[in-house]
Amino acid sequence: MSVSPATVILQLICPDRSGLVSELTGWVSANGGNIRHSDHHIDAGAGLFLSRIEWQLEGFGIPRDAIAAAVKALADRLGGQFDLHFSDELPRVAIFASKQSHCLLDLLWRVRSGELPMQVPLVISNHLDLESVCDGFGARYVHVPASRDNRADAEARILELLADYEIEVAVLAKYMQVLSGSFLERFPTVINIHHSFLPAFKGAQPYHRAWERGVKLIGATAHYVTEELDDGPIIEQTIAHVSHRDEVSDLIRKGRDTERLALARALRMHLCRQVMVYGSRTAVFA
Repeated sequence: MSVSPATVILQLICPDRSGLVSELTGWVSANGGNIRHSDHHIDAGAGLFLSRIEWQLEGFGIPRDAIAAAVKALADRLGGQFDLHFSDELPRVAIFASKQSHCLLDLLWRVRSGELPMQVPLVISNHLDLESVCDGFGARYVHVPASRDNRADAEARILELLADYEIEVAVLAKYMQVLSGSFLERFPTVINIHHSFLPAFKGAQPYHRAWERGVKLIGATAHYVTEELDDGPIIEQTIAHVSHRDEVSDLIRKGRDTERLALARALRMHLCRQVMVYGSRTAVFA
């Protein structure tokens, strides 16, 4: 498999004004950067300018270890906030799961095949059922029993594991536990897959409720996790058609396909730094 040349990815949010695209791309060009992608969005209601610029690292006039300081000076001048990443740095990701294996297996397979640019050193589960699923994928499987009664102790243990393994992103691949606000304050970058087309059918048993309503479309939603259940900024949604002939089991079967696809797409876009969060919304430069 060929390896693409390393790139620098800048995500910037600042107050909108004229000339920003020219100023940003001009800054990259003035420092010898060869721009590969340049995407921008204006939220007129919020008065915000959002920009994602990606350029080749090779030939750039600022040394790699000095780029962050140079970008900070640029962002400060524009009154904005930024994130800076390099495409050759593979984030360390922990996958959380419970008893359902379809999303976990799909992500592990995509990592092995090179579709997802990340490392998975750790899988955390509140059950033992999926330990054998992880055999051969190089991830340590850690069983952390979790329930309402021991949630504080379980979350403390999980936070220790995330720190020990230097995890940057957590993915809830059908992890059937709610993370507390205090957990999210300490580890905020969490992506979840919810088995409905949010904001419809939040909470438990969405396929059963969708069947009762006689819907003709079902979907899955990948989103960032916030303290408010199933209410975080949405990254990706997928759908499947259903009919009057389908039973609840058919909706669940079709829904698993949408869950796998939505989660994989969302995670890849996050890893490739194509998602920008502002307030309760996202801009996705896919």
